[in-house]
Amino acid sequence: MRRAVTFRSASFGLCVALVLAGILSARAGDYPTRPVRWIVPYTPGGATDVTARLIGQRLADRLGQPFFIENRPGAGANIGTEAVISSPPDGYTLLFTSTANAINATLYRKLPFNFLQDIAPVAGIERIPLVMEVNPLVPAKTVAEFIAYAKNNPGKISYASSGTGTSLHLTGELFKAMTGVDIIHVPYRGSAPALADLISGQVQLMFDNISSSVEHIRAGKVRALAVTSLDRSEQLPDIPTVNDTVPGFDSSSVYGVGVPKGTPAAIIEELNREINDAIADPLIKARLRELGVVPIPGGPQEFGRLMTAETEKWGKVVRFSGVSED
Repeated sequence: MRRAVTFRSASFGLCVALVLAGILSARAGDYPTRPVRWIVPYTPGGATDVTARLIGQRLADRLGQPFFIENRPGAGANIGTEAVISSPPDGYTLLFTSTANAINATLYRKLPFNFLQDIAPVAGIERIPLVMEVNPLVPAKTVAEFIAYAKNNPGKISYASSGTGTSLHLTGELFKAMTGVDIIHVPYRGSAPALADLISGQVQLMFDNISSSVEHIRAGKVRALAVTSLDRSEQLPDIPTVNDTVPGFDSSSVYGVGVPKGTPAAIIEELNREINDAIADPLIKARLRELGVVPIPGGPQEFGRLMTAETEKWGKVVRFSGVSED
């Protein structure tokens, strides 16, 4: 009798599992049946917000439901990230992931979530390289000359950033770690005031988003020494890379899409396919190029490996810098 009961219980459990799998599969096949919320943990108007709205409209047109962009800035992207993680894993809440998530995993001593464990990767969208730029009064015209200049003036050169723990700040720390220069970090409340002080000569160096600085570079208000990606930028094709002088140097802000862990694989695959189609669309591709963005197509697993590598890389830089947030 016990064996029969055990067999019937196991069979019942298997039936329940198959029914649930069928329900989830059906839901994934009908997805989406209602509006989708896409949380962007940044203020409106920036390159990330513009990108999300471009792709969100494309997804809405293709999938037949609105994709609403919800800006939830604060705490270095942690507020928006936590809002997504605490949402049901049903594909109706997306996160615009960023390098900030990779940095915060080490930067913040206490987080109520584990980004790599609690967010399932969906798709990469873009890389945004930075430009290493100096005030025109700085005598260096190349990366090599700047390194020599900084080593001859230890502790006398300041570099600006959009705030402690941002990718702009930690790119400077990566540069310090790989070159051995002694330069002083000056954090600002955003990149705009930092760039203004670079132009006025209050600080001598900045690693900034290309899209924010390109017009000032062309106007001669700041001097571009190099871009921080491994490849040259289409916006600044005549400017070399830092990697040309400092082998292995690579820094870009990486953005993509994630969903709460446990979201059905069929929904993730559908979103991945549509996002990859979107960033390959000639009109969207041209608009992204204007923003200084490099598309990064690929599957969910590929994007997951990239975010893991980014988290490990920036964790080392955060520990080198000695900064931390509660």
